[in-house]
Amino acid sequence: MGRLKRFVWMLTRRKPMDVSEEAPTDLNRCLNTLDLTAMGVGATLGFGLYVLSGEVAAQKAGPGVVLSFMIAAIASTFSALCYAEFAAKVPKSGSAYAYSYIT
Repeated sequence: MGRLKRFVWMLTRRKPMDVSEEAPTDLNRCLNTLDLTAMGVGATLGFGLYVLSGEVAAQKAGPGVVLSFMIAAIASTFSALCYAEFAAKVPKSGSAYAYSYIT
């Protein structure tokens, strides 16, 4: 039973983090709203969406494609809101790795 308990503890451990209001960082804030929006759209949508979605909708899918894109947009919005919440809580670089390791 001791090994199982240690294994569960290792899986659920958290890294302590000392964050003050003004945490010192070597990173410069040089991106504006347009830059961040363009990066988000590029990372979320990708190139394949523009190339293949028209062909698939025209040949195979039909009107259900619009509904599936709406569902995907809602799911992406929830994901973006989660990342925004994480970024506000943990002001460190490292993306999903830092968020999952600290919280």
